[in-house]
Amino acid sequence: MVVSAPDLKAFLLATPFFGGLPDPSLDLLTSMLVERRFDAGATVVAEGEPGRSMFIVKSGRLAVRKRANAGSVIPISVLERGDFFGEMTLIEMQNRSATVVAESPTVLYELTAQNLYACYKADIHAYVIVLQNINRELCRRLRRADDRFAVQQVGDHNR
Repeated sequence: MVVSAPDLKAFLLATPFFGGLPDPSLDLLTSMLVERRFDAGATVVAEGEPGRSMFIVKSGRLAVRKRANAGSVIPISVLERGDFFGEMTLIEMQNRSATVVAESPTVLYELTAQNLYACYKADIHAYVIVLQNINRELCRRLRRADDRFAVQQVGDHNR
């Protein structure tokens, strides 16, 4: 279902992905979003599968999981309203790096790589802002991962 709601712009501007976009750019990107709905327990994306889109969480709760070498599943994070995921596949054109499962009924907005490229062609300023927003979020995630790793290493050395 194509997205069109009066409060959609306010919601999107409050997300890390769309922050700082001027109205015309936001309108362009909003016109490219497609709403996707998932029931609790549904797999939204699976680790290793090809991916050519990313998602912004409108509502619901999702679990991000990664397979370990031994086959066990490791919880990575939880996503809620305003979070986004799947952006890595748009940047590096690799398969999905993790599995994302809806823990509750979930509504997502999907943006495809093709539409992001159309944004680049139509509004380079908006494209740059979006990439800066993605990079900021990736840096935040890397810092959190660094902190978790450091805590784990300290715990291992104290044993």
